[in-house]
Parts: sequence; structure tokens; C-alpha cells
Amino acid sequence: MNESEEKKKGKPKGERGSFSGKLGYVLAVAGSAVGLGNIWRFPYLAAKYGGGMFLLVYLLLILTFGYALIMAETTLGRMTGKSPVGAFTAFGRTPAFYIGGWINSIVPMIIVPYYCVIGGWVIKYFVEYIKGSTQAVADDSYFTNFTGQAGSVELWFIVFTAMVTIAILAGVKHGVELASKVMMPVLVVLAIFVAVYSMTRPGALEGVKYFFIPNFKNFSVMTVVAAMGQMFFSLSIAMGILYTYGSYTGKDVDLEKSAKQIEIFDTGIAVLAGLMIIPAVFAFSGGAMETLQAGPSLMFITIPKVFAAMGTGRIIGILFFMLVMFAALTSAISIMEAGVATFVDQTGKSRIFCTMLMLLITLVLGSLSAFGFNILGSITIFGMSFLDFFDFLSNSVLMPIAALATCILILRAVGLGRLAAEVEISSEFKRKKLFNFVIKYIAPAFLIVILISSVLSVLGIIKM
Repeated sequence: MNESEEKKKGKPKGERGSFSGKLGYVLAVAGSAVGLGNIWRFPYLAAKYGGGMFLLVYLLLILTFGYALIMAETTLGRMTGKSPVGAFTAFGRTPAFYIGGWINSIVPMIIVPYYCVIGGWVIKYFVEYIKGSTQAVADDSYFTNFTGQAGSVELWFIVFTAMVTIAILAGVKHGVELASKVMMPVLVVLAIFVAVYSMTRPGALEGVKYFFIPNFKNFSVMTVVAAMGQMFFSLSIAMGILYTYGSYTGKDVDLEKSAKQIEIFDTGIAVLAGLMIIPAVFAFSGGAMETLQAGPSLMFITIPKVFAAMGTGRIIGILFFMLVMFAALTSAISIMEAGVATFVDQTGKSRIFCTMLMLLITLVLGSLSAFGFNILGSITIFGMSFLDFFDFLSNSVLMPIAALATCILILRAVGLGRLAAEVEISSEFKRKKLFNFVIKYIAPAFLIVILISSVLSVLGIIKM
């Protein structure tokens, strides 16, 4: 593609790279959105916060709040051809814009290290199921013993990080996009297979009902707060990813249609994940509340028990953790790519140099998270391990601030009309009125409430 064609297509030049087309962009963003947030986080939150009630609130947020922020970040990225810092400062090189851009850019740099640690756990379980350790991993103490071994946790963390880094070094088209194109279809097939198997187990129908039928007795403020946090994590909002991927996108890509496809794909995988796990829990435990509220350990402690009780538990375990591994890889690649793109934009250095810089950050912060369960276990921040603290800092503090900064940027500097004009280059923008209303009123109010309530909760001032 020559320079005039690049300009016409709106493709950024140089080492930043670009997607090969519309499918590449959608699959890459879907790969980013579909990850541990869907398969690990969504089912345990849905199980814990009311099943069908949580699902209903989550869907409403996806179709309003989530849609608006996907459109906002992607459009600003395409409009400027830059990752977050460059996108913000394109509208004014003031300290406020620098801070807003860097907050969006720092989030993935905090998330990807601990994400890779959890990705390492997934690979460990995948390998154990291949080895036939179905009964061993189902033992109550297995997960605790594993995470308590510093060398083992660090090893699998490094293996997962190496896989992500190799994809990043391959570039946007041949690494990020190709990984998503290969892994996402396989992931969908595996998810459907495991979900069908789970739903057809004796007693699983009650789990399907719990997951799909809203019970207003299960509604609480935490249902909304948890669903909102999950939406951020799942859709890759306020992580700098959508700015970055938007900057790789040509002017011919229908942004609104792509946003709709991402909403459908992301929600579909989340629902499949719920159908893989929640009916299996009911089949195994009869829907005992202590099991449903197992929280983060649901995938690593409770589900292996389910597999161990199955006659074909080893095969299902292999397929399940292969699926989770693919999902984790596509997301981790996207998160790290956002950090690399920021360094490329801001330093002018080569992609290889910036990837190595991001790798160094990942290894240092990730090792803290890995060792936080063993040799650094006595060190806590606000009573949290390193991994839990990084998760709290990124998801409950920085991400609401980052999203709020995006809303302020649009309202104070870009303008709703100018942003709409960018969208309408390739889209009808059918939900423009909804977008404007959410960005102007709903998003700022929700974000401020979530930020304040999260901070007050961790300080012990309020209970959530």
C-alpha cells in the first residue's frame, strides 16, 4: 500500500502497523474483550450476585454504557491515529490532557503483569489435565499448594508471558490479528461443546434457570457495581486498548456495526461461560450457596471437582482449560499491545525496543503478583496481596478515572458533533442520541459513584 492509499484508508504509517481489514479489526477487538474476564470472572460474579438478575443488569449496561464507551474510545483512536496519550494531546497539549492520556495508558501496564500470572495458572491446569491428573487437581489443597510454590508459579507465568511477547513481536497483522483469527473460532467451538455437556448433566437444569431467570430478591447495589466492573474488564474499556485498535483502523470500517458485533460476541461468550460453569455447579453441589459464592476460586477449585466427578472429566478438563488458555492469550496480547503502542508513539523507538520495555515491566510487576502468594505473602497493601491490589488499583480506581477522562475530553475539547462526524464517515450512527445522552449524563455520574464507593469500601468506611 503506497502513501496515498494509506492516507485514503486512514491507516497509520510506520512501525505502529494496522489491521488488514474489517474482519481483522473485529476479531482482534473481540479477542481482547473475550478473555479471563468472560470465562473466569463473569461466571463467578453471576453466580455470586444473583444469576439471572446479574445477567439482566449486565446486558442493560452493555447495550448503553458499554456501547457508548466502545464507540468513544475507538472513534477517538481512529480520528487521531494515536494511542491514548497521543489521542488526548491531539486536542491540546495541556497537563490535564497528558494526565488523562497517561491514566488510560497506565491501566494496561498494570493489568497485563497479573493477568499473565493468572494465564500461567491456566496453562498449569491445562498441562495437568493432559497428564491425567484429574483427581489430583480436584483436591481442596491443590490450588493453594501450587500457588504457594514460588518457583512453579513463576515458571508458568514466564511461559505465558513469553507466548504473549512472541505474538506482539510478530506485529499487528502477523501477530495480534493472526492470533485472534486462529484462536477465536476455536474458542467458540470449544465453548459451545463444553456448555452443552455441562447443561446436559443431571440436575444442571436448575442452574440454567438460576442463570437465565431474574429473581428480584437477589438484586442489590452490589449487583449493579459488580456488573459495571465486569463490563469494564470484559469489554476492554478504559484500558487504552480501544484507542490503540481504533488508531489501527481504516476510515472504511463501520465503527457502529463493529461495536454491535463486539457487543454480541462478547456477551455471547460470557453467556456460554456461564452455561459452562453454573449448571455444572448445580449438577455437582445442587446449587449450594457456599459453592455459588466461591468467587475467584470457582474455576480453579470448584470446577475441577465437577470434572473429577465426570466419567470423561479428563477430556472435558483438557478442552475447558484449552479454551480458557486461548481466551487468556488473545486478551493478554491486546492488553500488552496497548502498552507497546503507547511507548512507540511517545518515545519514537522501534517496536522491538518498546516490546522489550513492556516485557520488563510485565516481568517485574508480574513477579510481585506471583510471589505475593508465597515468599512475599506476608506483605499486603490495604490488606490485599500484590495481585489483588493491582486488580483493585486498575479496575476500581484507574479505570473509572480513565473512562471519566474520556467523557470530559469529548464534552470539553472534541465536541459531540465532531465525534459524530468521524463516526458518520463510515457509519449511520443509529444510536447517536443514546450515545450523546450516556456520555453527557449517565457515564460521568455512574463513574464517580463507582470510584468513590470502591475507595471507601477498601478503606473500610462503607461495606459493599
